[in-house]
Amino acid sequence: MILEPDHNSYLYFVSIITTVGGTAMVEGRSSDDSRAEDDSSEASMTKRRKIEHIEICLDEEVQCQRSTMFEDIEFVHNALPEIDKDRIDLNINFFGLRAAAPLVIAAMTGGHPSTKSINQKLASAAEELGLPIGVGSQRAAVEDPSLADTFTIVRETAPSVPVIANIGATHVSVAPDAVSMIDADILAVHLNPLQEAIQPEGDCNSEGALESIAAIVDSVEIPVIIKETGAGISGEVAKSLEEVGVIGIDVGGVGGTSWAGVEYFRAQKEDDDLKAKLGLEFWDWGIPTALSVVMVLDSTELDVIATGGIRNGLDIAKALALGATAAGIAHPLLRQAVHGSSLDLVVELERFLEGLRVAMYLTGSQKVEELSSKQLILSGKLVESLRSLGIDHQKVASGI
Repeated sequence: MILEPDHNSYLYFVSIITTVGGTAMVEGRSSDDSRAEDDSSEASMTKRRKIEHIEICLDEEVQCQRSTMFEDIEFVHNALPEIDKDRIDLNINFFGLRAAAPLVIAAMTGGHPSTKSINQKLASAAEELGLPIGVGSQRAAVEDPSLADTFTIVRETAPSVPVIANIGATHVSVAPDAVSMIDADILAVHLNPLQEAIQPEGDCNSEGALESIAAIVDSVEIPVIIKETGAGISGEVAKSLEEVGVIGIDVGGVGGTSWAGVEYFRAQKEDDDLKAKLGLEFWDWGIPTALSVVMVLDSTELDVIATGGIRNGLDIAKALALGATAAGIAHPLLRQAVHGSSLDLVVELERFLEGLRVAMYLTGSQKVEELSSKQLILSGKLVESLRSLGIDHQKVASGI
């Protein structure tokens, strides 16, 4: 990964993901080589973080130690499904657009020259399977337009699927440009206060964020959704967002990649002992994905994407049974996106979709929307948490 030196350092090693003959690989260089192209500007720092995040996610154990709570959800097995598994229909209405399945290739990257090939492979798989796809934060390309092609490659490669743009809550003025940059169908505004609190260079001033989101909604002509980045969204926050015109929530809950954990490793490289300790302390902070889905749906009429720790098709089915519109995955695709091919990504995504089909078959669900009415068996910490929050877990379990 490209490591930012501490400010008193002498020589440090960096590595970048480069593409040689279509294959992503890691190449080491000394800092003397990198200084010619990188400086201390905000744009350069943003660009470097893109590679750091990718390599940390690949090379370090950054998964949450707490679970998604999906393990506390079971389906009632249907021994007489009375449907043909080969005729199960996975098509969904995705914020007014057609998607071939309720599976989103969640935002991962973009904004560094080396990420273009990653997004191209992800987009190729999305187009092949008809799946919605999101891009990483477009801040880097806004700051440095020469990086725009690391994002535009997505629409160029996937012309027929829903594409989701991505900006921060404070980036009001650039929202229309981010949308037009990739001819986006949906704009996601990401929230990452936990990550910012741990990040060595993090910005923890969130004053006026809701007002900014309202301004973003007014500034674009496409649907706006909000996505968390690993700590979940509560019902109360979702309600506030619904009131300013947001139409959907990507909960980005606890159970997948810990961005406090990612920033812990970055802080270690920076010799920032305080931030590193905070990363360990808040590694598992947040709302588990399954619980967050229920909290948002209990408080609002918003469509929900269940992202955060989705690791198989059965997880997708459980999220849909709770009432989610779709589920999103990122980390399970990252290694293939960096080191593999678009075909490798298609194979991995089809594994998720086949698991979903089996779950639908075993519950007698011919169409995706039928899952939300299926009886569930809830237990463990999920039930305890719902009771603590005053949410009727029996109503959730009954599919009402």
